[in-house]
Amino acid sequence: MHFALPPRKSSHPPPYARSSKSSPARRKQIQLGALVACAALALIYLATRIFSSSPDRVPPGTPETVIVTLIDPEYMSKDYVSRIMENRINYADRHGYATVFPKAGEYELAGSPRSWALVPSLRHAMTLYPHSTYFFVLSPHALIMNPGLSLNSHFMAPKRLESLMLKDKPVVPPDSVIKTFSHLKGDKVDLVLTQDGEGLCQGSFILRQGDWARFFLDTWFDPLYRSYNFQKAEGHALEHVVQWHPTILTKLALIEQRLLNSYSIDIASRGGKGAMYQENDFIVRLVGCELDSQRNCEKEMDPFYQQWKKAVAGSK
Repeated sequence: MHFALPPRKSSHPPPYARSSKSSPARRKQIQLGALVACAALALIYLATRIFSSSPDRVPPGTPETVIVTLIDPEYMSKDYVSRIMENRINYADRHGYATVFPKAGEYELAGSPRSWALVPSLRHAMTLYPHSTYFFVLSPHALIMNPGLSLNSHFMAPKRLESLMLKDKPVVPPDSVIKTFSHLKGDKVDLVLTQDGEGLCQGSFILRQGDWARFFLDTWFDPLYRSYNFQKAEGHALEHVVQWHPTILTKLALIEQRLLNSYSIDIASRGGKGAMYQENDFIVRLVGCELDSQRNCEKEMDPFYQQWKKAVAGSK
């Protein structure tokens, strides 16, 4: 029997391809390409860092404080609105703040009183200025009478605020069992309010931007509260959420009324003469003028407006 023999190995092995070495010119091209690629990646990284909208990065020129005044052109004359805006803008320009004048008719309230527009208008302002720290909400029926006072240093500086806070104070006078915290530090406060003889005052307050502020506004504007038909609409709803939501109470500071909310007339149930405007007070507010048929907001504001104009002219 014959078996096939394996093929004989050649005594002349096949030549193998030599590994060609790159020329010096080729190596330089590769090195140059690598350098260009690294430089391009570095530029892309820097551009994304500079122009990204990271929440931790505050764009240059961002105002620390924004003044928000809700106006209602359907019920206010052009002259009245013009005076309100002039007053706010003058004050903002002095301190580097911004102003927002939302209109009450721009917000869907599902049949609730128009005064409820205060809440979504503030949320709107926060979206317009997402990097600003404080939002000063001031009723259109009010004037800033002492423009030299800075909101940031006179009210919101932590040590200053701690000296102004009313601690262990009934949230809703005269005898609410819910009281302000006695150990709250100034740098932990996100909402600064005043109260008069009847309750909390939403016509002049300061809110710090942040997750807590958004939670607070969403809670306040809850459709359930708007459907309750509170006698004072958003005012009574505010008192409810502050008293019965510990998460909100933990960030609240009350300060003396005339620091942020002096009244133009003597209303016994709301503080009487002790709550009335005095010279050098920060704010004068024509509280309730739009609800009383016996009063006229424009006529009531005029002497205070003239006084403010003289003060502004004298300070130039």
